[in-house]
Amino acid sequence: MNTRAQIRLLDDGRRLHLNDGPIDLIIEAFGETDEVSAAYHAAAQRFATVLDELCAELTLLRQTAQIDGPLPSGAIARRMAAAVAPYCERTFITPMAAVAGSVAEEILHAMTAAASLSRAYVNNGGDIALHLAPGEHFVAGMVERPDRPSLFGTATLDAAQPVRGIATSGWRGRSFSLGIADAVTVLADRAAVADAAATVIANPVDLPGHPAIVRVPARTLAPDSDLGDRLVTQKVGELSPAEISAALDAGVNVARSLLSRGLIRSAALHLRGATRVVGLNLESTTIAIPGSRTLVHA
Repeated sequence: MNTRAQIRLLDDGRRLHLNDGPIDLIIEAFGETDEVSAAYHAAAQRFATVLDELCAELTLLRQTAQIDGPLPSGAIARRMAAAVAPYCERTFITPMAAVAGSVAEEILHAMTAAASLSRAYVNNGGDIALHLAPGEHFVAGMVERPDRPSLFGTATLDAAQPVRGIATSGWRGRSFSLGIADAVTVLADRAAVADAAATVIANPVDLPGHPAIVRVPARTLAPDSDLGDRLVTQKVGELSPAEISAALDAGVNVARSLLSRGLIRSAALHLRGATRVVGLNLESTTIAIPGSRTLVHA
């Protein structure tokens, strides 16, 4: 039995905090009191098995994804593999690129299977799985720096449209990035899909060889990183407006490709106060960027 997992209601009495090693979730459910209680109980029960389940297949999950490679056996691991499969023939990626979104999805699935809820979210470090009953909506903030208040926009999500996953990637986040984006926030039909796509879009937001960008091999920061000796960004110095634009252009091109393939619904790419938005084609989705920022529709 897992005795590591920490499960508690936060001081507001509404949100549930689940922590086990590197997995840290904030959950909130809306509905009748007994239904919310049942949902939280189901979330806690499923959460207690998650880390051990993933660790049992960690060697496979850290390997480069291949179109005909071996499939993992666990439900979360299979979700991870499926989320990165569309990219493995074109770029380096491992199933770990979708781990946070896949965990969030799995916990949300346990909650909605156990209870009737009007709304719910599972936030796994900024990668979010959503449940919306008909007529409901969420407003989600987009943050460029996880270590301080730094809202660069909001996304209003309505039950009438298909977005049920939000994920953010960038060099300032808790995971390593090959690019220099402060944040790339992706809206997709599922959290695992959004998670993988955010990584794929954020990595090419870059200025290869730029002297103001400090990179180190991922292995020197985390010896067991799935990125191995690939260089990950640790510092971004001064950039000119033209350089910022060029870096964002590279990410926008990838985002447009994923949009055309139906892998994402929308993406907001943010670097040094400049934001590009791709895919504002959902009638009931609104992405708002404060007027003090530079917004370019791409």
